[in-house]
Amino acid sequence: MAKQLPYNVIREIFERFHALDPEPKGELDHVNAFTLVVAVALSAQATDVGVNKATKELFRIADTPEKMLALGEEGLIGYIKTIGLYRNKARNVMKLCRILIDEYGSQVPSSRAALQSLPGVGRKTANVVLNMWFRQPAQAVDTHIFRVGNRTGIAPGKDVDAVERAIEDNIPAEYQQHAHHWLILHGRYICKARKPNCLVCPISDLCAYEEKTT
Repeated sequence: MAKQLPYNVIREIFERFHALDPEPKGELDHVNAFTLVVAVALSAQATDVGVNKATKELFRIADTPEKMLALGEEGLIGYIKTIGLYRNKARNVMKLCRILIDEYGSQVPSSRAALQSLPGVGRKTANVVLNMWFRQPAQAVDTHIFRVGNRTGIAPGKDVDAVERAIEDNIPAEYQQHAHHWLILHGRYICKARKPNCLVCPISDLCAYEEKTT
């Protein structure tokens, strides 16, 4: 774990991220808040690419809680069986749909507590929905962000909660909205787990990682 970088260095890092990609986007396909919740819940221990392949046809016919319930658990499984833990996820999606209909008028709630009360929706999933749909500066810490935060010194922490707090405490306010997307994309394509591609990294000179690749 690298030491926490100084504030001025972190600001420079995010100025560079912003210059390269002012409006970074999440890579999970969705058409509304409901399909975003389902997509993020399905993405646990799965890749965005794999989830997008599975949901491409699914979301064309089931883009509301009512339509998803009408499809049924076995019908849903037919679309998502290529995704890991698909049976448990299908069961959770059915329960989630029923709760949205009965308790929230078929609308996705905009509070973290309400989102986390839904089956299959943890803090990370809730934060993704809050950030991507409701435009709140919530930080969804996945494996990429945890690695990048600790490796670079941008947001070091022993667990995901500590990294989330470090992001909130140390990244300038004007970059909070897009911070987790910049960090995810950086970890996915440049600061990779096995071998970071430091030669093309736009923040290599600012990063605290001591074992840079050449």
